[in-house]
Amino acid sequence: MKLSLTPDALAAYLARQVSNVFPDREVAGDEYRPFVDAALERLEHCFAAIKNKYFPGRSDSYFNHRHTDQYAMFLYLVGNSVFRRHGDLALAEKAYALNKALHALDCSYEIELPEIFGFQHPVGTVLGRAKYSNYFFVYQRCSTGGKDLIYPTIGEGVVMYGGSSIIGKCSIGNNVWLSAGTLVMEQDIPGNSAVFGQSPHLTIKPTQRNVFSHFFRVDVK
Repeated sequence: MKLSLTPDALAAYLARQVSNVFPDREVAGDEYRPFVDAALERLEHCFAAIKNKYFPGRSDSYFNHRHTDQYAMFLYLVGNSVFRRHGDLALAEKAYALNKALHALDCSYEIELPEIFGFQHPVGTVLGRAKYSNYFFVYQRCSTGGKDLIYPTIGEGVVMYGGSSIIGKCSIGNNVWLSAGTLVMEQDIPGNSAVFGQSPHLTIKPTQRNVFSHFFRVDVK
């Protein structure tokens, strides 16, 4: 994958950002360097699957630290890589908080997003402790979260358009489109569906449209 900054420069850039925003101590680029490498490896795999003019295919895959959607994905992956590798949690906390400060995106380093996911201008989005599956695509002001400590299970190929939410004990099938402003709360949604409205008065329609082929470079499932 081509990079707008070398991994060393990217780690130093991130360290300067968190040091400026959270001046409790100066963070060195070397502290982030192994987690930057891990995040870039995961990012390359993810980018290769996204079908979007700002995410070229595998042969032309390019990470631009000035592209805010890409950088939001990178910051999540850095924090999550710190968490997975049992690094200094202060580094994960700062990457997570920086993502909130820069992009108004709340996705904790403890949340396990799938290997293949996509953000498109995710300002105001909050992704909680749901169980996520591959080919998950999310827009602005979306929410996933629990009710009474019970969290959703989200199938493969789910897109959440602006302002949509999935809350509580929900099982979302594969290839599901949540229209703008839809609230699914403690309801199951069958696969191959388009969903409108708010629980408990949802409108659920079968669809022949396919999230996999629309948003991702993947054979139609």
